[in-house]
Amino acid sequence: MTYADPPLREPDLPRTAKVRPTALRTGWTTGACATAATKAALTALVTGEPQHQVEIGLPAGRRVTFAVARCDLDRARRAEAVVVKDAGDDPDVTHGAELTATVTWRDEPGLRLDGGPGVGTVTRPGLGLAVGGPAINETPRCMIGQAVAEVVDLGETGVRVVISVPRGEIMARKTTNRRLGILGGISILGTTGIVRPFSTASWRASVVQAVHVMAAQGERTVVLCTGGRTERAARALLPELPEVCFVEVGDFTGAAVTAAVGDGMTGVVFVGMAGKLAKLAAGILMTHYTRSTVDLSLLGAVTAEAGGDPDLVAAVTAANTGRHAYELWADAGLLGPAGDLLCRRVRQVLLRFAGHTVGVDVAMVDFAGTRVVASSGRWAA
Repeated sequence: MTYADPPLREPDLPRTAKVRPTALRTGWTTGACATAATKAALTALVTGEPQHQVEIGLPAGRRVTFAVARCDLDRARRAEAVVVKDAGDDPDVTHGAELTATVTWRDEPGLRLDGGPGVGTVTRPGLGLAVGGPAINETPRCMIGQAVAEVVDLGETGVRVVISVPRGEIMARKTTNRRLGILGGISILGTTGIVRPFSTASWRASVVQAVHVMAAQGERTVVLCTGGRTERAARALLPELPEVCFVEVGDFTGAAVTAAVGDGMTGVVFVGMAGKLAKLAAGILMTHYTRSTVDLSLLGAVTAEAGGDPDLVAAVTAANTGRHAYELWADAGLLGPAGDLLCRRVRQVLLRFAGHTVGVDVAMVDFAGTRVVASSGRWAA
């Protein structure tokens, strides 16, 4: 057997996510909670009054209000606020975490953002974050910066924010952080500020329902996206298609393809990033992190096929994440050739899974979701 023809697998859901009798509640990401805690602490520092609730903006422009569990003020020098994370109905180990922001003034204008106890430290490349820095992802950093700028003028005022999470190191033991090289605590995450329960049976059902709704409106091409960033990229790629054609599948690509075949679709387009594509290329159609991992030996084989030298093949095979492999390809000038090969492998997997009853196209986008960097052929440069 070769990697071009892997066995097809659609792993079962985690047992705790199978049955839910009621509709699911969305929740808030650690990034949104950290942002709210930051704004509450800074507002207290500026006004001299402890804050009991605070409003912040989410990346999509929506304004939301958070309760502040605790807000302490040390005269005009230091303030600290806590927002407790509500993850909704997502099985999230950080549900109930006390996202804590400690804010002080600094002499130099601008914002300095640091990680405190319970926030992990990045020790390996491949995460899009500086090695040695706190595991606070790009979107939460931007949200915190925006919230601070709503309170003070950063061109004239210097602010230091330290995000910490009591018991964060204990919570991190139930995550994949250590395997990814994030040590000492949890990550501050989120691309939208909202936790949607991707990992549940109800989310799987909502994916299938979205395909059925699309079919009922007479559309015949479904565009499968893994999340918000990939959906934005997909819409830019296929502006001629109506909104209903774009379905956020999360981890449930197999379920979406099965529904598309059952509803008589003629075309499936999958738009994703390197990690999800690597799992699909290995024949894994339900890609939840508890049920699948990135097969780095597959990415090594793709690297060799794309013309990578033995050192690059070895580096990719030993990479920390799918993103790390992507970065190694980019640094070596092989992102296009290797990415195209990966997309073609995914295309073959999806064609086999669909019984060759639909046309399939695959595109890989960058990690900002701003441009297509590789494809199975339709969008070749």
